[in-house]
Amino acid sequence: MSSKVSFKANTSRIKKKLSFFEGGHQLEKLEFALAIAQTKGDEKKTIVLRKKIVELGGNIEEPGT
Repeated sequence: MSSKVSFKANTSRIKKKLSFFEGGHQLEKLEFALAIAQTKGDEKKTIVLRKKIVELGGNIEEPGT
């Protein structure tokens, strides 16, 4: 006797969690690049990086968390 087991993966939830994680990682990279640009005094790059950070939604966490 063989039985079939049907399995339908719900990948939509995984993608949402993954995209949030990737967005957070990208945000951290941009913030790090912003800190370097500010340290070097590169105003043009600072403005561009700030705009990109705002496009990603900014940092919703408190610093150091």
